[in-house]
Amino acid sequence: MDDGGYMKDDVQKSGMVRPRREVPPVKVWVTDHEKIEVAERATQAGLSMSAYLLAAGLNHETRSVLDLHAVKDLVQVTGDLGRIAGLLKLWLAEKRGQGVKAVDVDSMMMEFRELQGEVRAIMSKVVYARK
Repeated sequence: MDDGGYMKDDVQKSGMVRPRREVPPVKVWVTDHEKIEVAERATQAGLSMSAYLLAAGLNHETRSVLDLHAVKDLVQVTGDLGRIAGLLKLWLAEKRGQGVKAVDVDSMMMEFRELQGEVRAIMSKVVYARK
């Protein structure tokens, strides 16, 4: 809490600060297991427990920080797939198979399949993390 009596979570997207001293806090009784689970979910959403519970209580959607990391990973892998596809297209259009060994094409296709597997694995992580 800073000198103005505001907590870090009080800053809204607009940059405005909500004073919270006028109203007493809401107490929620939980078991140790429930408290741990709420803390884990708050961490996954990149929020404090207070901000997470407020969002949940007001039925606001919370997004997992893991989702954001997975999306970033998917963007990188998708870029790699695009570069490989571009190289293959260039080879097919300009070289028409000349000067390139079949083993090189096979190697490129294996790398392409590995990247496809990475995309599937990342997507699975996102899907199962949401459940």
